[in-house]
Amino acid sequence: MLFSSAIFLFLFLPAFLIVYYLLPKRWHNAFLFGASLVFYAKGEGIVVLVLLLSALINYVAGQLIEQGRRKAGLWLSLVGSLSLLFYYKYANFLFDSVRGFAEAFMFPVSSDFTLAQIALPIGISFYTFQGISYTLDIYWGRIRANKSFLDYGTYVAMFPHQIAGPIVRYADIAPELTERTTTLEKFGIGAERFVIGLAKKVLIANTFANIADTIFNANANSYGTATAWIGIIAYSLQIYFDFSGYSDMAIGLGKMVGFDFKENFNYPYIAKSIQDFWRRWHISLSSWFRDYVYIPLGGNRVGNVRTYVNLLIVFLVTGLWHGASWNFIIWGLYHGAFLLIERAGLGKWLAKVWAPIAHLYTLLAVLIGWVFFRALTLTEAIDFLKKMVGAGPELPDTLAYPPAFFLNAEVLVTFIIGIIFATPVYHKFQQNWFRLQTRSLRPTPHYLFDSVYVLGLVCLFVMSVMYLAADTYNPFIYFRF
Repeated sequence: MLFSSAIFLFLFLPAFLIVYYLLPKRWHNAFLFGASLVFYAKGEGIVVLVLLLSALINYVAGQLIEQGRRKAGLWLSLVGSLSLLFYYKYANFLFDSVRGFAEAFMFPVSSDFTLAQIALPIGISFYTFQGISYTLDIYWGRIRANKSFLDYGTYVAMFPHQIAGPIVRYADIAPELTERTTTLEKFGIGAERFVIGLAKKVLIANTFANIADTIFNANANSYGTATAWIGIIAYSLQIYFDFSGYSDMAIGLGKMVGFDFKENFNYPYIAKSIQDFWRRWHISLSSWFRDYVYIPLGGNRVGNVRTYVNLLIVFLVTGLWHGASWNFIIWGLYHGAFLLIERAGLGKWLAKVWAPIAHLYTLLAVLIGWVFFRALTLTEAIDFLKKMVGAGPELPDTLAYPPAFFLNAEVLVTFIIGIIFATPVYHKFQQNWFRLQTRSLRPTPHYLFDSVYVLGLVCLFVMSVMYLAADTYNPFIYFRF
């Protein structure tokens, strides 16, 4: 079930919230757990059992560690969780890679040597990492194991962050699993955040998705260099508004039921270096790799060479986490290589140079990296990069997709809105809006300001619903991870 679907917006969510607030507090976790399983099973069916099995493995592992059987608990968590992840996400990739190498080096390969396509359970990468961080934190003595499977299961399966993050750590919401506050003000903040996230997804990301999909799926002879740049800029804005929109909705839904999830984005496209970019992009994932992979490997405390190796390992795994393909591996190593270069000296130069130059360097590096992320194969990625620098094959006189094909008034306005809202403009607007309210001593302007703002949010929601009704494109990009 999608947050941006009619069945969620007009049936599941209202029904869930009504029942949730009518129930006594002691039933809240049980209802949230049950509703989350229904939410997941609506889209994934019997595969909900994989989620439950992963939760059970890490719950038992946590109990074992707590009871003093530390190694057994840790191994159960790592082997159990990663086995599920490997089977569902990487088995086909490994099999196809081995077969491809064997055929490339002319080893005899039987035509019967095949592996049926394994369907990827939605959200498995997210709940696997949440489970591993739970047991590792218990193993390292940071938290105590939860004795209630109901409470732990609620944490893992909770539908607001269940299938596309942010990666919520148990330690961050453990107190709220036991006792959380739900107020009208907090509910209102959550609803505001949800509507903004919905608008990001439906009004902005989906518009860019239509452009990016058309260009990336088009025949290479049907468009030129300018169109290729339109395609990658559209995809860069699509993936940002798609994923940050989902994170906004998840954070908003969490607030509606009393949870405070950490932020997952901080305007990554205003970063002044790739290192800065990873402090702002998918923060819950980059901080997870920092705390559970990079630092345990030794971090930057083990000399320059080992630090560089550690960074490459982290970004290799980051690429693999996003998907089982060579494109994602290259994308991860590509970012890792920039981290190494910046650490070797470029970072100091970027800190001193005129800020627009640092921004331009970062944007170019990120945009080129997205080509590997978006293209289906390495060959397609390389062909697209050639197109971006004008090095592709000679084109016919008449192109099917010249820039003018895409740049109508609606798209131009969406580009302007997208570029503006990829910066902290709205954040500044909110600050100034609240400052205006604070300065006003009379109650009437307060009500006026609040009414105008709420009316604006209602208009945004209505527009989003109208676009949803008219547009068939709706999947979130990060669902497949």
